[in-house]
Amino acid sequence: MLSEFMICFIAGIGAGLGTGFAGMSAAAVISPMLITFLHMPAYDAVGIALASDVLASAVSAYTYGKNKNLDIRNGIVMMISVLCSTLVGSFIASLVPNQTMGSFSVFMTFLLGIKFIIKPVMTTKEAMAAADPRKRFIQSLVCGVMIGFICGFIGAGGGMMMLLILTGILGYELKTAVGTSVFIMAFTAFTGAASHFAIGGIPDVPCLAFCVLSTLLWARIAALFANKASAAVLNRAAGVVLVILGAAIMIVG
Repeated sequence: MLSEFMICFIAGIGAGLGTGFAGMSAAAVISPMLITFLHMPAYDAVGIALASDVLASAVSAYTYGKNKNLDIRNGIVMMISVLCSTLVGSFIASLVPNQTMGSFSVFMTFLLGIKFIIKPVMTTKEAMAAADPRKRFIQSLVCGVMIGFICGFIGAGGGMMMLLILTGILGYELKTAVGTSVFIMAFTAFTGAASHFAIGGIPDVPCLAFCVLSTLLWARIAALFANKASAAVLNRAAGVVLVILGAAIMIVG
């Protein structure tokens, strides 16, 4: 029980920091940890990771929203398009030969961390406000379709792709990008967790509780720090967290 608690607590630290700082999906950290060290079936591990993601993303979104770092209007547009196109991507994936592309998400996490350190996102809220609302609406819809289809087809990369597209294509400043990303992830994770539990039943309850509470705690801490930090500090902090998590997951894998 003690070893299980430690693995879940450590996994929750990585997942919570990744969620609070960069809108990263907890599944990218918790799943490989539970599978590798606790020899848990992959389906159960993903279910626990998604369940951990729900509250962690929700409390992070609340913290970012409270500090006015959340674009709810366009976030809802992207969320709906992500959910719909994920179903399409999943259906198409079921018709083609099985592919293992989980490493794509991990590698992208590592590269995105380096990008934040070397070339930080310094867009201001004033620059964001100057964008054409209609253009932003269409971009959110199209990008949501792209993200959802890719996630449904390869089963990985949602949080990181959202952050990359929000900052690189839609021109969001980093705090608003992370806040909007975790807002969307809270709903997508809830949908995924509910379907996992409905199909496969409730997994190991102590492990589920340990992971959910640890991820929630560290996501809250990271989100509070991120919203008080300057853009430069947040870029470096998010970059370091992503690089360490990406490298650690690759080593574990």
